[in-house]
Amino acid sequence: MSSLSLAVRDSSTMLRRNLLHARRYPSLTLNLLLTPIMLLLLFVYIFGDVMSAGIGGGGADRSEYIAYIVPGLLLMTIGSTTIGTAVSVSNDMTEGIIARFRTMAIHRGSVLIGHVIGSVLQSIASVVLVGAVGVAIGFRSTDATVLEWLAAFGLLVLFATALTWIAVGMGLISPNAEAASNNAMPLILLPLLSSAFIPVDTMPGWFQPIAEYQPFTPAIETLRGLLLGSEIGSNGWLTITWSLGLTVLGYYWSKAKFNSDPK
Repeated sequence: MSSLSLAVRDSSTMLRRNLLHARRYPSLTLNLLLTPIMLLLLFVYIFGDVMSAGIGGGGADRSEYIAYIVPGLLLMTIGSTTIGTAVSVSNDMTEGIIARFRTMAIHRGSVLIGHVIGSVLQSIASVVLVGAVGVAIGFRSTDATVLEWLAAFGLLVLFATALTWIAVGMGLISPNAEAASNNAMPLILLPLLSSAFIPVDTMPGWFQPIAEYQPFTPAIETLRGLLLGSEIGSNGWLTITWSLGLTVLGYYWSKAKFNSDPK
């Protein structure tokens, strides 16, 4: 069997293993998924009228804020889901299964590839669920073309892949599951410091660079542009650059740590 065939076969096996773990132990994924859903319901039904008046510049109509907040919550969902990836990778590294895999005739990188593909699939499934909740409470994207929907889906997959590789690296450097969860916490905190909930130009001047120069804000603005027809500008290229850069960084970081870890 060629090296490529071996890698594909073993990666598929590891993917099935990770999906089976997620199905048998869904509590972590569900707990992380509840965070963006609860924030969506909280901000729409508690603050929605006031926020819509501020964003729309008119009367209180929470539909304005639903349209604004849903793209940000979709990307926040990806950040939440990848925390589970960091915990899962840390568990594998500390519970001895990786040492067992290293004694077997399997492709070395298939363990991490299985985690990444499984996490991306879970992230997209979670995004679909949160998006369904958004539609149920009034989110609509009537002006988006088929091409724009495909571009939005591609953006979500690319961004999920980037954050997943970073989460894998965080899991590899963590001594236990609790540390992995803490190390990956920025992946859910950064959306709170972005344009997910309010426009950047309404923030205090000293805080605007923090919100603007991070990966979530351009990704959120690009997704809004694709789904709602707002101006994308340079955010599209910034999103692609951030995503590819984080993917490459996370991949080589994870690969180096995985190959050097004596466990």
